[in-house]
Amino acid sequence: MCQKASGSIGGAFVAAKDFSYTRGAPAHFQSSSRARRGFCANCGTPLTFETAHGVDFSIAAFDKAGDLPPVIQLSPETRLPWTDTLTELPTRTPEEAARVAPEYAAIRSYQHPDHDTSAWPINTGPTAP
Repeated sequence: MCQKASGSIGGAFVAAKDFSYTRGAPAHFQSSSRARRGFCANCGTPLTFETAHGVDFSIAAFDKAGDLPPVIQLSPETRLPWTDTLTELPTRTPEEAARVAPEYAAIRSYQHPDHDTSAWPINTGPTAP
Protein backbone atom coordinates (compact mmCIF):
# COMPACT_ATOMS: atom_id res chain seq x y z
CA MET A 1 0.00 0.00 0.00
CA CYS A 2 2.76 2.50 0.83
CA GLN A 3 4.42 2.03 -2.57
CA LYS A 4 1.26 2.85 -4.48
CA ALA A 5 0.18 5.68 -2.15
CA SER A 6 3.58 7.39 -2.30
CA GLY A 7 4.32 6.60 -5.93
CA SER A 8 7.73 5.44 -4.74
CA ILE A 9 9.54 2.34 -3.50
CA GLY A 10 7.98 2.68 -0.07
CA GLY A 11 6.95 5.05 2.64
CA ALA A 12 8.98 6.32 5.58
CA PHE A 13 6.91 7.61 8.48
CA VAL A 14 7.36 8.99 11.98
CA ALA A 15 4.70 8.52 14.65
CA ALA A 16 3.19 11.58 16.28
CA LYS A 17 1.16 11.72 19.48
CA ASP A 18 0.91 15.43 20.15
CA PHE A 19 0.75 17.64 17.09
CA SER A 20 -1.23 20.47 15.60
CA TYR A 21 -1.49 22.05 12.19
CA THR A 22 -0.51 25.71 12.06
CA ARG A 23 -2.20 26.49 8.77
CA GLY A 24 -5.19 24.68 7.35
CA ALA A 25 -5.69 20.95 7.55
CA PRO A 26 -4.89 18.13 5.16
CA ALA A 27 -7.35 16.69 2.69
CA HIS A 28 -7.89 12.93 3.06
CA PHE A 29 -8.24 9.82 0.95
CA GLN A 30 -9.61 6.60 2.49
CA SER A 31 -6.91 4.26 1.14
CA SER A 32 -8.19 1.06 2.77
CA SER A 33 -10.84 -0.23 5.13
CA ARG A 34 -8.56 0.64 8.07
CA ALA A 35 -6.52 3.64 7.02
CA ARG A 36 -6.74 7.02 5.41
CA ARG A 37 -3.99 9.21 4.04
CA GLY A 38 -3.68 12.93 4.47
CA PHE A 39 -2.23 15.15 1.78
CA CYS A 40 -1.90 18.84 1.05
CA ALA A 41 -4.87 19.87 -1.09
CA ASN A 42 -2.83 22.76 -2.54
CA CYS A 43 0.37 21.01 -3.62
CA GLY A 44 -0.40 17.28 -3.34
CA THR A 45 2.36 16.42 -0.88
CA PRO A 46 1.59 13.15 0.96
CA LEU A 47 1.47 13.99 4.68
CA THR A 48 -0.05 11.29 6.89
CA PHE A 49 -1.00 7.67 7.34
CA GLU A 50 -3.87 7.54 9.83
CA THR A 51 -5.44 4.54 11.59
CA ALA A 52 -7.38 3.94 14.78
CA HIS A 53 -3.98 3.52 16.47
CA GLY A 54 -2.70 6.98 15.61
CA VAL A 55 -1.19 9.28 13.02
CA ASP A 56 2.14 8.78 11.28
CA PHE A 57 3.70 11.61 9.27
CA SER A 58 5.62 11.15 6.04
CA ILE A 59 9.27 11.77 6.93
CA ALA A 60 10.07 13.15 3.47
CA ALA A 61 7.44 15.89 3.88
CA PHE A 62 9.60 17.59 6.52
CA ASP A 63 12.24 20.16 5.61
CA LYS A 64 14.79 18.41 7.86
CA ALA A 65 13.91 14.80 7.00
CA GLY A 66 17.47 13.73 7.84
CA ASP A 67 16.74 14.46 11.50
CA LEU A 68 13.97 11.81 11.54
CA PRO A 69 15.54 8.41 10.79
CA PRO A 70 13.25 5.38 10.47
CA VAL A 71 13.43 2.91 13.37
CA ILE A 72 11.68 -0.18 11.96
CA GLN A 73 10.86 -1.81 8.62
CA LEU A 74 7.29 -2.88 8.03
CA SER A 75 6.33 -5.51 5.46
CA PRO A 76 9.84 -6.19 4.13
CA GLU A 77 8.37 -9.03 2.08
CA THR A 78 6.82 -6.42 -0.23
CA ARG A 79 10.16 -4.74 -0.90
CA LEU A 80 10.98 -4.43 -4.60
CA PRO A 81 13.79 -6.87 -5.43
CA TRP A 82 16.28 -4.25 -6.60
CA THR A 83 16.12 -1.93 -3.57
CA ASP A 84 19.02 -3.65 -1.81
CA THR A 85 21.35 -2.67 -4.67
CA LEU A 86 20.43 1.02 -5.00
CA THR A 87 23.67 2.19 -3.41
CA GLU A 88 25.62 0.24 -6.04
CA LEU A 89 24.19 2.28 -8.92
CA PRO A 90 26.39 4.91 -10.54
CA THR A 91 25.89 8.49 -9.44
CA ARG A 92 26.25 11.73 -11.35
CA THR A 93 29.83 12.80 -11.81
CA PRO A 94 30.82 16.18 -10.34
CA GLU A 95 30.97 17.50 -13.93
CA GLU A 96 27.41 16.37 -14.67
CA ALA A 97 26.18 17.84 -11.40
CA ALA A 98 27.86 21.18 -12.16
CA ARG A 99 26.27 21.23 -15.63
CA VAL A 100 22.70 20.95 -14.27
CA ALA A 101 23.25 23.03 -11.11
CA PRO A 102 22.07 26.33 -12.69
CA GLU A 103 18.87 24.66 -13.91
CA TYR A 104 18.17 23.25 -10.44
CA ALA A 105 18.99 26.58 -8.79
CA ALA A 106 16.35 28.29 -10.97
CA ILE A 107 13.56 26.00 -9.74
CA ARG A 108 11.15 27.67 -7.32
CA SER A 109 9.37 25.31 -4.95
CA TYR A 110 5.71 26.02 -4.26
CA GLN A 111 5.50 23.49 -1.44
CA HIS A 112 4.94 24.93 2.00
CA PRO A 113 7.91 24.84 4.41
CA ASP A 114 7.68 23.17 7.83
CA HIS A 115 7.63 26.47 9.68
CA ASP A 116 4.71 28.85 9.74
CA THR A 117 4.96 31.79 7.36
CA SER A 118 3.14 35.09 7.07
CA ALA A 119 2.27 34.28 3.46
CA TRP A 120 2.55 31.29 1.19
CA PRO A 121 2.35 31.93 -2.54
CA ILE A 122 0.19 29.19 -4.00
CA ASN A 123 1.12 28.84 -7.65
CA THR A 124 -1.82 29.35 -9.96
CA GLY A 125 0.17 29.73 -13.17
CA PRO A 126 0.72 27.23 -15.96
CA THR A 127 2.28 23.90 -15.08
CA ALA A 128 5.11 22.13 -16.81
CA PRO A 129 4.16 19.34 -19.19
